[in-house]
Amino acid sequence: MLKIGIDIGSRNTKIVIYDAQTKRIEFSAFQTTEVSVIDGVNNLLKEGYTALGITRKINTIGVTGYGRKLYQEASSILSEISCHTAGCLYYFPHIRTIIDIGGQDSKIITLNEKGKVTDFVMNDKCAAGTGRFLEMTAMRLGCDVSELSLLASKSTRNLTLNSTCVVFAESEIIGMLSSSIPPEDIVRSVHRSIAKRILAQMSVMIWEQPLVFTGGVALNKDMGKCLSEALNSQLLTPPEPEITAALGAAILAK
Repeated sequence: MLKIGIDIGSRNTKIVIYDAQTKRIEFSAFQTTEVSVIDGVNNLLKEGYTALGITRKINTIGVTGYGRKLYQEASSILSEISCHTAGCLYYFPHIRTIIDIGGQDSKIITLNEKGKVTDFVMNDKCAAGTGRFLEMTAMRLGCDVSELSLLASKSTRNLTLNSTCVVFAESEIIGMLSSSIPPEDIVRSVHRSIAKRILAQMSVMIWEQPLVFTGGVALNKDMGKCLSEALNSQLLTPPEPEITAALGAAILAK
């Protein structure tokens, strides 16, 4: 039986078409969240239906994310915590801690040995530990967010950003550029700053290994490296970390 998972995020909308019998992901796609959320979702669904040659509407649809209540055709409205958990467990059944960094927030989720959520913390007030910080950095450097990881990998020194607020950090980055500090060192300092912020979030929790790093920011390999170093722990990353919540929504949909 085919099921659909939709994650309507603040930055991107993601969908997954999942076969509950074979437990396979048959289709996945994402695009920037449009002003008309419904139009964006429908465009992705049309793309998926066409790719798989589906002619009959799939009625089992789970939806999550910031815009989950906007999509009225869903059969299940699901929390982001439960969806990220289900999506990560699909790839890594024995994980105990999930680190999700998205465009506007970051979440830490802890699980017991049975894969049940025991605790979570969420930062959706400050952009300093989210993808928004990376977007601002890329804008100031005149590059795309996707280029930041490769750029940071060329860094030869560890600089420290003193500001814990993105607004002040932006001024600090402008100052670094004015001082002719290489872009690669600036990006590495941003990655280390985000990692430090995540570590602070996790300090109020009892967390265990194995850990998984998911969300759109997990596509940034150097960010993963800095986070791994800050936590002194190896991080697992799903093959498509940006669709984890959508996958979880499909798995949990009823």
